[in-house]
Amino acid sequence: MAEQKNQNEHLNVEDALTQSEAFLIKYKNAIIGGVAAVVIIVAGFIMYKHLYAEPREEKAQAALFKGQEYFEQDAFEQALNGDSIGFTGFLKVADEYSGTKAANLAKAYAGICYAQLGKYEDAIKMLDGFSSDDQMVAPAILGATGNCYAQLGQLDKAASTLLSAAAKADNNTLSPIFLMQAGEILVKQGKFDDAVEAYTKIKDKYFQSYQAIDIDKYIEQAKLMKK
Repeated sequence: MAEQKNQNEHLNVEDALTQSEAFLIKYKNAIIGGVAAVVIIVAGFIMYKHLYAEPREEKAQAALFKGQEYFEQDAFEQALNGDSIGFTGFLKVADEYSGTKAANLAKAYAGICYAQLGKYEDAIKMLDGFSSDDQMVAPAILGATGNCYAQLGQLDKAASTLLSAAAKADNNTLSPIFLMQAGEILVKQGKFDDAVEAYTKIKDKYFQSYQAIDIDKYIEQAKLMKK
């Protein structure tokens, strides 16, 4: 009986680990896509509304516009490096119009493009160069950076960056996603107490989120794997 119990616990642990890895693979693209939506809807709206006061900003925004179209069509290579019909690409927009708000936004777009193309080190460099005080855009970009670290196998940086993104967002939309991702990484590292802490924060603080629905399962899995 004891042997059967140990075997069942072993199988439960293996199942939990499999789910953890599947979660990382599944939600990496989802959050990068979410970041894209946030950048387009929030930052794009702000720019169209406010940036035409200065000629240089106007030129920068005009240069950015075609790239946004490519981006929305998932044509990430063209968005990043330009085309043969006049658009120079997000990288050149960021460089040529350095100091403008449009160039700053181009860095975010370029970072996400790099991530979608699997060039995670380049993505991190561009995302780190982006700055924003917006309560949705800033943590979303930070979360995308954390996912890039995860894809590079830099799990300590990935987990800490995702936890920072969750704290920075402090809302029911983004924070639970980042906490879940951080928790799964911490489980994979064998840091079960830290994983339980991340999951419990979803349960206690973001209980209205979708992720809170079955969070007890993840908490129990992490506790089980600690034994």
